[in-house]
Amino acid sequence: MSADDTQGLLTAVQAALAAEHAAVYGYGVVGARVEKAREAEAVEAYGAHRARRDALARTVRDLGGRPTPAAPGYALPFPVPDSVAAIRFATHLEDRIAGVYSDLVRAADGQLRREAAVALREAAVRSVRWRGRGVAFPGLAERATPQ
Repeated sequence: MSADDTQGLLTAVQAALAAEHAAVYGYGVVGARVEKAREAEAVEAYGAHRARRDALARTVRDLGGRPTPAAPGYALPFPVPDSVAAIRFATHLEDRIAGVYSDLVRAADGQLRREAAVALREAAVRSVRWRGRGVAFPGLAERATPQ
């Protein structure tokens, strides 16, 4: 792999790591606002994103990089005062995660590519569960159907 290829891969992994940091933070917000019946779903997603975040930090180190740390806080894309907004926010988080993993699938090969494809699929499934319906091309914002 050339230095340019390695740098491109490292950039894609760092973007996925940054998105996972944001998702872990975001699911703290979702979990605090979502209705009781969906709390377990939020907890499960939170755990999944923490595990992916930790794996990506290891991958960054394996590629010779320094993992981007989490921000102390994140600006929310819209107010999340209640369960309806929390569900919309969870969908937003999963759509964003699918997008960065789509980029990582394009940049990676081998085992890392397979792991990115699994993460993309998992994000798409969580998005469908939160949204109640799917989108045509999860992870490809330019091809997704309007919401």
